[in-house]
Amino acid sequence: MSKVTFRISAAAAPYVGADKPRENRMQAAAGRVALPPGDLVLLLYYLCHDADQEVKQQAMATLRSLERPLLEQILSERELHSQVLDALVQLHGRKPEIAALLAGHQNLSEKAAAFLMAQRGAALAAPQAAPHAAPHKEHDLEEVDETIGPDDDEPIDEEEYQSKYQMAQAMGVGDKIKMAMTGDKEWRSILIKDTNKLVSGAAIKNPRMTESEVLAIAKSQIQNDEVIRVICANKDWIKNGQIRKALVENHKTPLPNALRFLGTLGEKDLANLAKSKNVNTIISTQARKILLSKKENR
Repeated sequence: MSKVTFRISAAAAPYVGADKPRENRMQAAAGRVALPPGDLVLLLYYLCHDADQEVKQQAMATLRSLERPLLEQILSERELHSQVLDALVQLHGRKPEIAALLAGHQNLSEKAAAFLMAQRGAALAAPQAAPHAAPHKEHDLEEVDETIGPDDDEPIDEEEYQSKYQMAQAMGVGDKIKMAMTGDKEWRSILIKDTNKLVSGAAIKNPRMTESEVLAIAKSQIQNDEVIRVICANKDWIKNGQIRKALVENHKTPLPNALRFLGTLGEKDLANLAKSKNVNTIISTQARKILLSKKENR
């Protein structure tokens, strides 16, 4: 599991680490330390992983109680870590006035952005502008030995993200299209099946789409003709013989494309297609003709 090493300012360092006095850590977890907003929120996030349950719970409670003026200052920090943002989204993302601030941050993770979209539904036509960044103040930094991995226990365990499928159900068409164009494999697999053709059409154009995904789509009974046309027009994808075969067998494939791909298949595939009752009769007839021609030319 990869780990993320956070860098804590020298001013926050006395409150970090199991070797530091518990009294100091409790004071910091309660927010009773004089630190810039960016340092304070990172320290609180770090203390949410403290081995002492009381320290951990106090840090969570303090994060949860942060008020808008302080959150605005925190979110003006353009270098705020995405994992800290995830925690803030879980705690404050259901508040419309804070959700807009969170949605505008450049380091927002994909799952946090999707969560905010789902919360705001169709009302979120586009991410709102981020707050103006406050002038960055340089701090004397020192590396913290302890690391917090992205897959470790979530600091805010009582607030969970909805499943991506649930999020998709709550999204408007515009948000679905944006997520289809940029989302990961799970998002693509959900949105390629969307009944809105603009959404499924956007998913197939996602630059991260892989050949294995395209093969699965070509084998499926997808309802959007445009998705199949996009696959047929992609020179890299149709170099794959399995994809060409799947397209020949797919009833949504335009007949001229299917016949063109048919001529590139091997004899075993042609023989199966010639006998198949699951393809267009023109395809099976042409497969028999190609097989016969191959035998005559031997």
